[in-house]
Amino acid sequence: MKLARLRIRNFRCYKDEVAIDFEDMTAFIGKNDVGKSTVMDALDIFLNEGTPDKHDATKDGEGKDLSIICEFTRLPASVVIDEDYPTSFHAEHLLNAAGRLEIHKTFSGHLATPKCTSVAAFAVHPTADGVADLLQLKNPELKKRAEKLKVDLTGIDQKVNAQLRQRIRETIGDLELSAVLDPLNEEKTNMPWDGIKAHVPLLALFKSDRASTDQDPEAQDPLKTAVKEAIKQREAELNEIAAHVETEVRRIAKATLDKLKEMDESLAQQLNPQIALKKWDTLFNVSITGDEDIPINKRGSGVKRLVLLNFFRAKAEQQSREKSNAPVIYGIEEPETSQHPHNQRLLLTALMDLATDNQVVITTHTPMLARTLPDKCLRYIHLKADKTREVLIGGGETNKLFASSLGVLPDNSIKLFVGVEGRHDITFLKHIAKILRQADCDVFDLEKMELEGELIFFPLGGSSLALWTSRLEPLARPEFHLFDRDEQPPAAAKYQDEADAINLRSRCKAIVTGKKEIENYLHHDAINEAYTRVCNMTLGLAADFAAFDDVPVKIAQMVHAASGSPTIWDALDEETRGKKVSKAKRNLNEHAASSMTKARLDEVDPDGHVISWFNAMKVLANA
Repeated sequence: MKLARLRIRNFRCYKDEVAIDFEDMTAFIGKNDVGKSTVMDALDIFLNEGTPDKHDATKDGEGKDLSIICEFTRLPASVVIDEDYPTSFHAEHLLNAAGRLEIHKTFSGHLATPKCTSVAAFAVHPTADGVADLLQLKNPELKKRAEKLKVDLTGIDQKVNAQLRQRIRETIGDLELSAVLDPLNEEKTNMPWDGIKAHVPLLALFKSDRASTDQDPEAQDPLKTAVKEAIKQREAELNEIAAHVETEVRRIAKATLDKLKEMDESLAQQLNPQIALKKWDTLFNVSITGDEDIPINKRGSGVKRLVLLNFFRAKAEQQSREKSNAPVIYGIEEPETSQHPHNQRLLLTALMDLATDNQVVITTHTPMLARTLPDKCLRYIHLKADKTREVLIGGGETNKLFASSLGVLPDNSIKLFVGVEGRHDITFLKHIAKILRQADCDVFDLEKMELEGELIFFPLGGSSLALWTSRLEPLARPEFHLFDRDEQPPAAAKYQDEADAINLRSRCKAIVTGKKEIENYLHHDAINEAYTRVCNMTLGLAADFAAFDDVPVKIAQMVHAASGSPTIWDALDEETRGKKVSKAKRNLNEHAASSMTKARLDEVDPDGHVISWFNAMKVLANA
């Protein structure tokens, strides 16, 4: 289940309702105290079953109507709402007109101790007499309703509420569907919300202003889990030890009582040995130390945040495993805080990888993080002149607000802009530059240049923020652009016109790949090694792919077939196929590219396309 939209009303600085759309990766940008953390806290209250405090209601708003609303897509095909019988949101008429699950939570923000007063689904729901309130009826009440409406219950299991509801609706016929709020948690109901919330995403929230020690729950919980797992592996042996200790204690206790009886039999009858066995995991206190046994809470703030952030990720994944069918939303405020630029880039890569299977929501004040993300992922919280707020999606004029807020203007140290089609291309180029330099080739160290601010990558997919904030052409800095060919000759390359236009500009060079796309320059042995090392999977590729094979798709299909899934590739929905292809692109450009060597590159690229790209970069920068 994916969070598609959040709406907030009468919560802190958001008096008037504001709607915010979410992607797999969403970054909030705005000036201090504009409401970024409030969005995170609203998500925390909704998704983690929290409640606001007495100060959370908007001061001049309607406290009784403090509302947090979430809309979800990627809904499961079946859910268990009551008892153990599966049904679906569609069958229960719980979806809005757009086919989303829209849940409204309202709180008594006007009270000193606010409580949740209502949980309801805004849905196109039956309103006809006899069917409008079926979700609020328990099993005996459903049977009485069926009897009253003269519903034939032949052939259904009358203990299953979902079947009773369905048969009643079928009998009525015209349900008079209308968009209404359908209560999910009234006292008289069978609490359908309890069943629904089991499928709602978890939010694992890491705030920027929290203290960091190795005794934090984020650090302790995964370590305690590790202790439990280790004990589980030796449980039989430990139980044998416990049984031996208990036997010996009881033997000595019995001998003691026997001797006591010789002296005072009445006293002995009043004494019985009581043996309380502690859980094995309580015997271990765990903490974290680093180099020279220095505790983490004595390390620098950047190290503490980086270590605890990764413990936080481990805890979130643990929670996801324990709450079946529920994905994780990682909410991270200012992940760049106290981090070296190198770690910021590594962290962003890790977060974008997380967004392949989970949603990630961040707030940031760092230009580098914002510039790397496509426009569709960026949200600008804008405080208008009348003190109301609006949340704008990246792109167009909004990017000027980003530039103003972040101060994103390149400085004079920049030697080269490198434009590519997506972030995976950046990963590929960095790895290949590294292996070429290891082979004594005279090419740029792209990683080092980026860290030192001499080179800026900008992914062109989706008209990224970098195109606005860098203002490339007026700055008269060299630009290198790399486009995938995509189309097989004799057809023209997909972006040939764009490349031709760039090549007309001074100190700019655009190159179109000679093969379909960048993954076609990966050697089959490097791909095999990557999947063996990272995925513990044997692909068994015996030859390189053809120049215009769709490599990520073919690899995704091979991985899917090897997974043993009963669903064939063509039967998967488009979104599922897309995620599998995206994961393949990530593995290819990160892990297979890192397994390349100069010899392998020469074999798969005998015409020297790739090294010509690096030569062109150097010529541009040195001109």
